[in-house]
This record gives sequence, C-alpha cells and structure tokens, in this order.
Amino acid sequence: MSDTAREAIFASLRAALPESSPLPELPASGPWQTFDDPFARFCEILQAVGGVCERVETLDEANRQLNAINEWTAAEVRVSVVDGVGDSTIDLDAVDDPHDLENVDYAVLRGHFGVAENGAIWVTDDTVKHRVLYFIPQRLAIVIPASQIVHNMHEAYDRIAIGGHAYAGFISGPSKTADIEQSLVIGAHGARSLTVFAVDEL
Repeated sequence: MSDTAREAIFASLRAALPESSPLPELPASGPWQTFDDPFARFCEILQAVGGVCERVETLDEANRQLNAINEWTAAEVRVSVVDGVGDSTIDLDAVDDPHDLENVDYAVLRGHFGVAENGAIWVTDDTVKHRVLYFIPQRLAIVIPASQIVHNMHEAYDRIAIGGHAYAGFISGPSKTADIEQSLVIGAHGARSLTVFAVDEL
C-alpha cells in the first residue's frame, strides 16, 4: 500500500469519527450506596467472593492468627512485606527477576483501604518490590487498617491519585472464574485463597 493510499484511508477514518460528548457530571455526595456498618459489609462481601476477613487488634495478633493457618506453616517458600506479621524464607531484596518468584507458596502483603460494597482492597506498587507478588503466589494475606473501609467505589476513587504509581489496582477475593460450564472455579489464574487481616492499631 502506498503512503498516499494509507493517508487517504486514515483521513476517511478521522472524518467519520463521532463528535466527542462531555462526561456526565456526578454529584460528589451521591446518592451513593452506603451501609450502617461498612466493615461488616466488607467482610460479608469478601466472604461471598471466596475470601476471609479477620479483625485483629494488633499486628502481633495478626501474626498469631497467620501462624494458625496450616497452609502458611506448611509453605516452603513464604514472603512477608509486613513487619511483625509472618516471616520470609527468601530475601526479596536479592531477587531481581520477578520470574524467580514463581514458586512462592504464600505472601503477606499490605493494602491501603477496603471497599464495603465489593470487598475490594486498594494495593499499590510502593509497598512491594515486585508487583507479581499480588498474583503469582498460591495464597495471599493482605493487611489493612480496620478503620480504612469506605462505603463504595465513588469514595474509593476520591482517595486515589491517578498516575501516582506505575502499578495499582483493586483485589477482591482470590482468583476465580465462572466461564467454564458456568461453574465457579477458585484459584483459576492466581491465588487460591485470600485472608485479610484488618488491624485496629495500624
């Protein structure tokens, strides 16, 4: 195809583009979905999507509960980036290639806040050296402040600084899919379980 023909095609496509429409204006105050007890709703929804929420007073209590989980104590390769909760069997600072983390059995990571309406947790890359740790371990535990539960995604987005991180996202429950014969499969693409430790003194 000649350059002239290519430019003619592109010009035709540009001429056929619809006019831009302004985004709708959404009132800051809603009406958005709210809950009498956002934390209870967060735990309820997290359980419904396959996760577990444990409210604890301190990081030390979170550590004790983590060590009562058989899958954690049996894990050969463990990683924790939360001081006082769990331990690491490998030195993350010595790992340069994230592919070397493919055999991590269990990871304890940090989240910033939770969302009551969908059981999601906001995570960012400034809390962990390799963001693959959010997806590649067999099992996950995420530590969040118990006081930091917002009602809905509108409130969540008000807390987010767009462009502030190379990677950020929401995690809600373990990996799952229901595309295969309309049957829910947990751990299809990533973590097989998610435990959230909501810590009061954090």
